[in-house]
Amino acid sequence: MIVMKFGGTSVQDADAIQRVFEIVSARLHEQPVVVVSAMAKATDSLLAMGRAADAGNRESALELAGELRARHHRAAHELVDDERRATLLPQLDADFDALDDLLRGIAALHELSPRSEDRLGAYGELLSSRLVAAAFASRGLPAAHLDSRTCLVTDSQHTKAVPQFPETNAKLKANVAPLLAEGRVPVMGGFIGANINGITTTIGRGGSDYSAAIFGAGLNATRIEIWTDVDGMMTTDPRICPDAKRIRVISFEEAAELAYFGAKVLHPATVQPAIQQNIPVYILNSNNPGCEGTRITNVAPPCQSLFKAIAAKKRITIIEVVATRMLMAHGYLRAIFEIFDKHKIPVDVVSTSEVSVALTVDSNEGIPALAEDLSKFADVRYEGRKAIICMVGESIREKPGVAARVFTALAKGSINVRMISQGPSEINITFVIEEEEVNRAIQLLHGEFFQPSEIDATVFA
Repeated sequence: MIVMKFGGTSVQDADAIQRVFEIVSARLHEQPVVVVSAMAKATDSLLAMGRAADAGNRESALELAGELRARHHRAAHELVDDERRATLLPQLDADFDALDDLLRGIAALHELSPRSEDRLGAYGELLSSRLVAAAFASRGLPAAHLDSRTCLVTDSQHTKAVPQFPETNAKLKANVAPLLAEGRVPVMGGFIGANINGITTTIGRGGSDYSAAIFGAGLNATRIEIWTDVDGMMTTDPRICPDAKRIRVISFEEAAELAYFGAKVLHPATVQPAIQQNIPVYILNSNNPGCEGTRITNVAPPCQSLFKAIAAKKRITIIEVVATRMLMAHGYLRAIFEIFDKHKIPVDVVSTSEVSVALTVDSNEGIPALAEDLSKFADVRYEGRKAIICMVGESIREKPGVAARVFTALAKGSINVRMISQGPSEINITFVIEEEEVNRAIQLLHGEFFQPSEIDATVFA
């Protein structure tokens, strides 16, 4: 059994869904479970409706909903036969009617709560999965639509709910396994789940990849395929460096670092369930299904190149905490991180000295309140518009002169480095620079470490 996840651009219109049908049909003998995102830009549109309704612009919100309804109707008319369309369209209209009612309620109350935002955002995946399942069935594929909320059990942290794995695995075995045994192809929406009371939740933007990995781990899949609109993971963003190379194979650990620090092709949490079950993950292109893509596996083959890839994460804030009166005080770091935990603000990079600590976060939300708590025992400063550059490679700590080459390359462009961290995993060098210098820094580093003479053809294409 395999899990195949298709992103928004892979299901954005009738032509794209037809390509998905052909890809899934070619793997029918492997018992695929299909997970789909919302149609491209649908989630953005849903959230824009919510903001408009929250601001009291009910008619504007309903107009956006009408446009999304028309888009799904058009696709249904192009993709689904008359008999199945007679069933599908009332289902879609019932969903859109409920969406309209939700928007009216938000507009009346002038309140878009996290719970309402989850209900709103869930419509994209619910609608696309209904449409894709009907399109498959119209073409003779034995598809069965399955609402992900009957399978993915989460806690109640709306907009960023945490999956509950034992409960989810039991639901998958009860709801998905019987369909597979009947020779059916389950089609499910990613990103959405429900708490134990059946209230709709979501696991965060981009969470359809994560859903696919959760389903793959829970069903003990032989592999998980993430279908997107690029040929795989690249050595860096090809929009910044047109000579970027495709990575043929990479380890789970390396892929996780890159995903967390800005490689947009993969959701950061995706590989965690796969790691636990040692299930290989493939990044593939639905517009170019003949390409082998990128294989993510527990242990990647040895690579002669120093680095596998360079990623960047923008919109970073540095928080500096200085407390001379707590010099060598027991529990100083614990006190700092307890405050971050209280405000539920995750930390990316940490640098420490005797009396000061510098940390980076990727959100401005809650920082003033955090700083107020920290200021009770320390001086606090924070600066925004920074970026993290992460360079990932195998055992770079064991290779002398690597850091010197990195920072010499940056010095050629007069790029100032604010913080430096070399991870305990021995596979990355991470540093912080000004956000406006990201593109130039990546170009300098890619030019330094990905020359043709340094490219390992067994790992890069």
